[in-house]
Amino acid sequence: MDPVYTMIVIGGTPNNIGIIIPYNNNNQSEGVLLLTTVQKEILQVLIDLYSKSNYMPIKGENIAAIMKRNPGTIRNQMQSLRSMGIVKGVPGPRGGYKPTIEAYHALNISAADEEETVPLFKKDKQVENLTVTKIEFTSLPQPGECEATIKVMGDIKQLDLGDKIRVGPSPVNKLVVNGIIVGRDDMDGVLLLDVRDIRSIPHKSVMEIASQDLITLEPHMDIKEAAWILSNNGIDGAPVIENDTVIGILTLIDITKAIANEEKDLKITNLMSKYIITVKQDVMISEAIQIMNKNKIGRLIITDEKDKPIGILTKTDILNQIAGLKYLTS
Repeated sequence: MDPVYTMIVIGGTPNNIGIIIPYNNNNQSEGVLLLTTVQKEILQVLIDLYSKSNYMPIKGENIAAIMKRNPGTIRNQMQSLRSMGIVKGVPGPRGGYKPTIEAYHALNISAADEEETVPLFKKDKQVENLTVTKIEFTSLPQPGECEATIKVMGDIKQLDLGDKIRVGPSPVNKLVVNGIIVGRDDMDGVLLLDVRDIRSIPHKSVMEIASQDLITLEPHMDIKEAAWILSNNGIDGAPVIENDTVIGILTLIDITKAIANEEKDLKITNLMSKYIITVKQDVMISEAIQIMNKNKIGRLIITDEKDKPIGILTKTDILNQIAGLKYLTS
């Protein structure tokens, strides 16, 4: 026997039908929820506050304050949401409301999306009470244009058409999207973005992109010998190694300065930089970038678990990965 479906309307007004839940003849919910605009806004704010409070119950007054609505209105809506199992009430002085898994399903987001926060910036200032949960690029194949839909938790009414915003970085690939808002859906919490640029840092370790054919120099070498090794290998710097330990780094700039100062007879140990920064082979690229920027250096020596140098990572290696130059030139 084919199932018979009944559409049950809960809440709403003559002009706003509220949430529709189809039931079959076995009285089993089919899981389709159509929420009113107010109910969606309440759930978005509730989930956002819930994650930011380390998953503690949220007071209805806190939701009302953010939405700038009467607390009584929020309480009435919460009763409807509770009756459908979308929201759970927690009694007691520290009680309030918690979203159930159905709340995430109703807004078409995953509960896992709330584990990490993806910020949104306007005029280089982070917009409070907003969290990006999904980014979808909708027109990449079109030449000369790129649009993205940005799913946002929180009150997006504080953003206007024409605002320049920055989304990210995301927690894994550190994705950052810059663009201009060209559309806004307050009911579903969606922004349509005219994308101006996209940046991402690959989720890889430094060893995956570093040069593992490590060219090294020895302490006894003079400037002429070191210069020949660097130029012959097409590199502008190399570590100075003694007993499998890095004791310094010599660059072409160091050699040029020595020649300009008529010090070309010096040993490289008198010229090399002894300010050495090394990283382990499992360090991620994003962390390596932070180390480089903090120390104002252009290369990192990679070492194994015994601190033996096994590779070198340069800013050029990182830029090639981020820009995808090897794919453009292949």
